Amino acid sequence: MVRSLGTESAFLFRKPKVLMKINLIPTNKLAMLCAAFCAALFAFNQNAHALTIGDEHELGFVEFGIPSGDQDRTDYVNHLIGMGLGTTDQALGQTFTRSNNNFGPLSTAVWAANGTSTSINLGAVGTYTYLFAKYDGPNYGSEVWYVGDLSGTITIPAEAGGYGLSGWTLFTAGGQGVPDGGTTVMLLGAALSALGMARRYIKS
Repeated sequence: MVRSLGTESAFLFRKPKVLMKINLIPTNKLAMLCAAFCAALFAFNQNAHALTIGDEHELGFVEFGIPSGDQDRTDYVNHLIGMGLGTTDQALGQTFTRSNNNFGPLSTAVWAANGTSTSINLGAVGTYTYLFAKYDGPNYGSEVWYVGDLSGTITIPAEAGGYGLSGWTLFTAGGQGVPDGGTTVMLLGAALSALGMARRYIKS
């Protein structure tokens, strides 16, 4: 004789339902994650800044900037740093003209690197402080810019006064600049930190 199963027994033989838990990220937290990710990408994709002769970054002008060895260029820049705004004087066999641009207290220039291209990678803000560019030997002169507030890749004129670029020199402030090789590590660390903070915020 077959006995019918009671309600309690029948429950035991039911196929268990599989419950799936879906974790959805709230809209506001998703927006925070996207913002952090974009900031991380921005650290590696900085817009180029174009410097021009006599612009708001001009520290001064040296006529003519010859001789033009590393120590000579360092001396020229440091002389400009010590001049009053808008003044002109003669020293070191040159004529110096200081711009009216006020950059606040300025540190002495310390030679860092030379180059010849019109595209220059400054790395992170504050890596380099001054940029000296020589234009065609004795025919034009040397432009000096303050670049301590710039970062990433900048461009400088290929010619000035109708004369071509001979070369440039970057200077740090009192030797405190970060080497270019360390700039990439710094940017990567900043990007990972931003993503890490966003991840902790989403989990909270």
